[in-house]
Amino acid sequence: MTDRIRALAHRMYTAFNDHDHAAALDIFTPDFYSHAIRKAGPQSIVDAWSGLHQAFPDARVTVEDVIVEGETVAARLTMHGIAGEPATMLEMYRVRDGRIAELWALTSLRRDT
Repeated sequence: MTDRIRALAHRMYTAFNDHDHAAALDIFTPDFYSHAIRKAGPQSIVDAWSGLHQAFPDARVTVEDVIVEGETVAARLTMHGIAGEPATMLEMYRVRDGRIAELWALTSLRRDT
């Protein structure tokens, strides 16, 4: 099971890097919830990825580490192709039935609100 969950993590980041936003519909559960953006459903990820790629067409992540414990994943990432220095990201997510059901994230990206 660990290998399948690790492959799911890499599939998500590959989809992001390939601008394959529609893949989120299969990667995330229908009742997915992102604590990072406080939105539900896989369409929220499609919208977030689309918006980020519209603002930064060269945005991509490099997976530095992936740790799997049961159905929980922790990933350390570096985001490139954005304004300024590359950003460090830490994501944790819960997997259910082979799809991502819940996500938490921390990032060094500055967000002006």
